[in-house]
Amino acid sequence: MVHLAAVPAEVTAVQTARLFVDMVFKHHSMSLDIVSDRDPRFTERFWQEVFTRLGTQLSMSTADHPQTDGQTERVNCVLGNLLKSYAHSFQQWSDWLPMAEFAINNSVHASTG
Repeated sequence: MVHLAAVPAEVTAVQTARLFVDMVFKHHSMSLDIVSDRDPRFTERFWQEVFTRLGTQLSMSTADHPQTDGQTERVNCVLGNLLKSYAHSFQQWSDWLPMAEFAINNSVHASTG
């Protein structure tokens, strides 16, 4: 399941945690395993503490090898293509995130069968 949000280029760990709780945790609870691309926003001490307190394992993809996280890379590619086809100008891409999220989450792909 994919959840999308328009955010500024610079997002703090606290802001990211709030987004995670508001957009993901409330719908799905906490996963036992989370894959991250080693982005500093997700590996800050804040996240480590959150995961420790919740008893969740943070699994890191290999540094400088984003292709090891193939599922995320595929979603990013599909998302880019969807937004290009929906949005007529760069300024309105975020208006189409709900439509793109629906399309991605309702598509049949290898991980969902």
